[in-house]
Amino acid sequence: MKQLNRTTTAIHKTLPLKVMQFGGGNFLRAFVDWMIQIMNEQTDFNGGVVIVKPTKRGDYQLLKSQDGLFTVILDGIKNGSLVAEKKIVSCVTAVINPYTEWENYLALAREPSIRYITSNTTEVGIRFNPEDAFNDNPPKEFPAKLTIWLYHRFQHFHGDSTKGCILLPLELIEDNGTVLKEIILKNSEHWQLGDAFKHWIETANYFCSTLVDRIVSGYPTDRKDEIQTATGYSDQLMVAGEYYHSWVIQGPQLVQKELPFSKTTLNVTFVNDLAQYRKMKVRILNGAHTAMVPVAYLAGMRFVKEAMDDNIVNSYVKKLLMEEAAPTLDIPDAVKHQFVADVLNRFRNPLLQHHLISISLNSTSKFVARLLPALKDYLKSEEELPKRIVFGLSALLLFHKGEYNGEQINLNDDPKVIAYFAEKWEQYLKNKINIFTLVNAILSETAIWESDLNQLTGLTEMVTLNITAIQKNGIRHALKNL
Repeated sequence: MKQLNRTTTAIHKTLPLKVMQFGGGNFLRAFVDWMIQIMNEQTDFNGGVVIVKPTKRGDYQLLKSQDGLFTVILDGIKNGSLVAEKKIVSCVTAVINPYTEWENYLALAREPSIRYITSNTTEVGIRFNPEDAFNDNPPKEFPAKLTIWLYHRFQHFHGDSTKGCILLPLELIEDNGTVLKEIILKNSEHWQLGDAFKHWIETANYFCSTLVDRIVSGYPTDRKDEIQTATGYSDQLMVAGEYYHSWVIQGPQLVQKELPFSKTTLNVTFVNDLAQYRKMKVRILNGAHTAMVPVAYLAGMRFVKEAMDDNIVNSYVKKLLMEEAAPTLDIPDAVKHQFVADVLNRFRNPLLQHHLISISLNSTSKFVARLLPALKDYLKSEEELPKRIVFGLSALLLFHKGEYNGEQINLNDDPKVIAYFAEKWEQYLKNKINIFTLVNAILSETAIWESDLNQLTGLTEMVTLNITAIQKNGIRHALKNL
């Protein structure tokens, strides 16, 4: 079978380099590069991508051997129907490893057509390292490499404000664009690159904070033969993921005008404030997982899709999101409701085998970050407790008993948290305390919840009633009575 490359596919079109991308991993290729491919196909963007290797390990030799080509395989549910898409991405036209091609990397700074810089160097990739030196070829950290590149660009174009760049980092840290800019300026100060360069960074470049969302599972090992038979070529870089995608970008109007996403079918949103959208993702997407896991697991299910196929659990999750989590967000109803619909569709994807027990990792801290703020906001605005979020908390306490209906539960949480729950449940099982005392003790543990949850009016009583109902009649019966 022929290997995928520009000779075997006759894809020879050269594109002006417009995007410099730090990283060539699965997510960037199945998200950013796939999006640029779509923009090239649906608009006049006509942009090529040069991938720069941000770390020393590896050499991206596979990417070079395939001339930057790879296949993105997407599966999911759209408008209620199962969709499947296979697309060759051909916008990557160059690959540079600064650890072996430092001068070629610096030469990119002289390319007038480069305007956009993206990156995904993991959460620890955007950081300042005082040991990085300007004369290192290259320095260790990604922001240091980028600072040197920007300085060379500044010098080559004599501070021309039109040769600044639009930076779109994808790293999963809060305010990633702002943080990257701060470190660039810190490197500039550390290396004494001068006030003129600092002024150019601040006025000619646009650092946009972004929020990205797509599940990318990587190389589809279990389906590779089937896919390669269908495509007719061998592709060692094919990458699979879900059809759903979302890119929220916080930046000036200029960025929205330059990037023609609005002329495509891509789910890209430009906003003035990313905070509410980040909160929406946490409370709805992540919060749905956190509420669903103990409830569905105690109901005998082991996969997310099983929970979505069950009418009772599905209804519980949907109503929790629509009636309790969404109202706590300061975002237009249409946006929130569409996001809820998208989340539920993603959970129904038959090709994403999400084990509930895997998602249960650190469930207590996840509840604190994802659902407790929604619970408190709902209580404050509605003057009553959100009964479904509280039910999820109740199931979480019972889940952390470590056993249900004679079956052991493989808890994966902070060892101190597991030990504390085990101690309290053992006291209850030995009739040393009743269920109300158990709930009161657990909810008062500030080391777990960061506050005494008994102070929330009626919460202790409601959790006690929920656990009592689950133990007496089973979780499905208790869910019906919600």
